[in-house]
Amino acid sequence: MHQLTLIAPEALIESVGDALTDELGALSVTVEDADADGELEQPLFGEPGMAPAPCGWRRSLLHALFDDDAQATRAATLLLAQPWAQGLHVVALTAVEDTDWVRLTQSQFEPVAITPQFWIVPTWHQPPAQAERSLRLDPGLAFGTGTHPTTRMCLRWIARQAQSTGLPPRVLDYGCGSGILAIAAAMHGATDVTAIDIDPAAVEATRANAQANGVTLQAALPQAQPGKARDSLAAHGLVLANILATPLTLLAPLLATALAPDGHLVLAGILERQAGWLQEAYRPWLALEVTDRDEGWILMTGRRPAA
Repeated sequence: MHQLTLIAPEALIESVGDALTDELGALSVTVEDADADGELEQPLFGEPGMAPAPCGWRRSLLHALFDDDAQATRAATLLLAQPWAQGLHVVALTAVEDTDWVRLTQSQFEPVAITPQFWIVPTWHQPPAQAERSLRLDPGLAFGTGTHPTTRMCLRWIARQAQSTGLPPRVLDYGCGSGILAIAAAMHGATDVTAIDIDPAAVEATRANAQANGVTLQAALPQAQPGKARDSLAAHGLVLANILATPLTLLAPLLATALAPDGHLVLAGILERQAGWLQEAYRPWLALEVTDRDEGWILMTGRRPAA
């Protein structure tokens, strides 16, 4: 394969990217900040309360992969000849060695210890000798491999709660991703587990991962829970949601009322400075507190008052 690297101003990024993939035969196109790691580096992702982020960097590097040198050269020649492409420049045209992407991906995922006894283990590894319980997982299209701090904190809470007082039978994992939290709850004693996600790929990943781990759960889109009425989201002894602070705030009425009296709410995907927002959003139903911290992220938990 050959890689064509171009530098373009913000106004050309979309047009050049579309031309490379739709008309010029590029296998893939990646875009990065041409000024990254320098004084002119420009963050794109804003935070709540900040001005909207710009749509692109001032200058971007586009890396386009082609099957051969002739295709890459033709693409560069045609692009530079366009009257609308002023400001577009070729940086490099290089050969790219073939890569075993499967082996490379697998090398990035090792078994993860949640507690000394509970481990997340990729399917191509053997569980460590000290693992009394292991959750086997393939990284896929859905979020949740056990390596991110937010996922680790949720898993730690599940394992410790199961060891101390046990998990309630009925559990809801909202925004389930790979299903890792729902599966962990089922492995630790929950008997009626529902996993919900707005992404069909996440629902399929959850079902496949549950089957691979020998646990039973219900996984569905929010509007398509098989065999369940709309009010079935209520009366869970444990509700888990590892998403992000803004959607967690918007989901407060749904998640809080999904709890049974005396039920536990476990929220993650929250930065330390966002704790106050979540506490205020959930105050009408329960009091949230920070119960774990990991690499700048926090776990917030609360308990709905008993009836």
